[in-house]
Amino acid sequence: MALVFLPASDIPSFVGKGNVDLGITGHDVILESKMQDHVAEELRLGFGKCALQVQVPESGPIKSIDQLAGKRIVTSFEVLAGEYFDKLDQKLNLADDAKTKIEYVGGSVEAACALGLADGIVDLVESGDTMRAAGLHAIATLLDTEAVLIRSKEQKHPEHASLIRLITSRIAGVVAAGRYVVCEYNILREKVHDATAITPGRRAATISPLEDGDWVAVSSMVLKKQIADVMDRLVAIGAEDILIFNLDNCRV
Repeated sequence: MALVFLPASDIPSFVGKGNVDLGITGHDVILESKMQDHVAEELRLGFGKCALQVQVPESGPIKSIDQLAGKRIVTSFEVLAGEYFDKLDQKLNLADDAKTKIEYVGGSVEAACALGLADGIVDLVESGDTMRAAGLHAIATLLDTEAVLIRSKEQKHPEHASLIRLITSRIAGVVAAGRYVVCEYNILREKVHDATAITPGRRAATISPLEDGDWVAVSSMVLKKQIADVMDRLVAIGAEDILIFNLDNCRV
C-alpha cells in the first residue's frame, strides 16, 4: 500500500480515473472539478466543515442575491459559482452582456471587493472571521461541505477491492469513535423504560442486573455532542454513578 500526497483539487481526478483507489478531499472540490459522476463518497469525515457562500460588502447597497445578479463576481470556484449564477440569470431573464460576470482568482478572494475588482465574491466560510475582517457578510449559501473519503467508480485494480473495504471500515470506525461516547449508569429497575428512552443506544441499550435486585446497570452509546444534556436528564430521573468513556475505535 502506498500513500500519495496531492493537492486537494487534484485528488478527485486521480481517484476518479482509477489511478488512486481511495482519497480524502472536500465535497466542494469534487463538484468544482466535475468528478461527481466518477467518484463515490464513501464517508463524510466530520472535519473541514465550512460553507460556500456569496458575500458582499456589509456597508454596500447590495442586500439580496437578486440585486447582485448581472454584476461582477470574483471567486476560486468558477464552476460552482457559474452554475449558481447561470440559474439566477435565467430566473431574472438576464442574457448576453447583462449576465453575471464570473472572474477567477487563486487566493485572497475576500480582498476583491475592497480593491474594486468585484461587487461580490463566492468563497468558503468556516468561522466567518476572515469574512467579517474584510467587511463582508453572506447573502446566500451555495452548499455546505466537509472532508470526505472517496473511491473510484471505475476501479483499475479489482484485486484491491477487499483492501479498499477494509481501509474504509477502519476509517469509519475511527470517525464513529469520534462522534460517540459510552455512557454507563445505575438506575432503579422501575425507571429503566424512562432511562432507555434517554439513552436508547444505536440498536438497544445493554442492561445488566446488579446484586441489589431493585437496581440495574445500563450501558449505551451516546452522541458526544449530546452527552451533557443526556447526563442532566438521567440525573433528573434518579440515575446514579454516571460514567462517560471515550472511544478510541469501534465498528458500528
